[in-house]
Amino acid sequence: MNLYYLFIALTFVAVVLFLEGAYLAWNSYKGPESRRIERRLRSMSAGAHGGKQASILKQRLLSETPAMERLLLRIPRIHRLDRLLQQSGLNWSVAFFLGASALAGLGCFLAGAMLSHLAITGIVLGAAGAVLPLIYVLRAKRKRLLKIEQQLPEALDLIGRALRAGHALQNGLKMVGDEMADPIAAEFRITSDEVNFGIAMQDALVNLTLRVPSTDLRYFVIAVLIQRESGGNLTELLDNISAIIRARQKLVGTIRVLSADGRMSAWILSILPFALAGIINIINPNFLAPLWNDPVGVKMVMAGTVMMALGIFWMRRIIKIRV
Repeated sequence: MNLYYLFIALTFVAVVLFLEGAYLAWNSYKGPESRRIERRLRSMSAGAHGGKQASILKQRLLSETPAMERLLLRIPRIHRLDRLLQQSGLNWSVAFFLGASALAGLGCFLAGAMLSHLAITGIVLGAAGAVLPLIYVLRAKRKRLLKIEQQLPEALDLIGRALRAGHALQNGLKMVGDEMADPIAAEFRITSDEVNFGIAMQDALVNLTLRVPSTDLRYFVIAVLIQRESGGNLTELLDNISAIIRARQKLVGTIRVLSADGRMSAWILSILPFALAGIINIINPNFLAPLWNDPVGVKMVMAGTVMMALGIFWMRRIIKIRV
């Protein structure tokens, strides 16, 4: 009887230890801490330059499937696309992005072919659908860079206060990563980690500019690199850069307010023809039928679309003022 109870107790301990070991193994590979480290390594790999980063880290950025990784690695300059995804802040891999583009293009092609019964319409809609994920990524990148530029003056002030308190520049970068909000905190954490891992400060800052292609951030990096070569008061230099960035952002805001009328006119003139054509087609479908059935009408629609695209392009160039 004692052996029976001893066997039950040992079995219970063995099951508990097995479950604990399984949990620890899962947590090591799929847990929150593991995923956080993986995201940091992926971001650092995307910012690497000059072949300093191990190739295995670069491959992890492309796909979770080894066969797909090997296939994507054969594409020239595929890591530029990966860097774009990293700059957008989206948790997308290259394989996921290409798959989403293919599915969107195929769906739009089939929809256009079924609705119009014309192959050219399906091809045009398919090409437009394939570009939709890229437009979404570029929009996410632009919003993220704008948020980083808005946070940058405060980050420079924080680094300046850390330097006045006697801390080194690396500690100032770490303070920005620990005390500020994302997305700028994540980028400065990656830079601090790179320095801790043995990468030179100059290379880590260059990697920062590769991950965040912001003009204001380049001013900060260039100023730090020049100061490290020639010397000078880095604290005063950071204060001046912060003041310049704030003044520039204020001027950009003023320009956006003054150009709001032009942007609204551009939107109205761009949407009005399509909205009017849709309303007329609903009220009297036969009125616009020659545009779709007659070859001359199709050519007129294509020519009008090209001219509208050129007009939109020039209107954007007119109202887009660089500061």
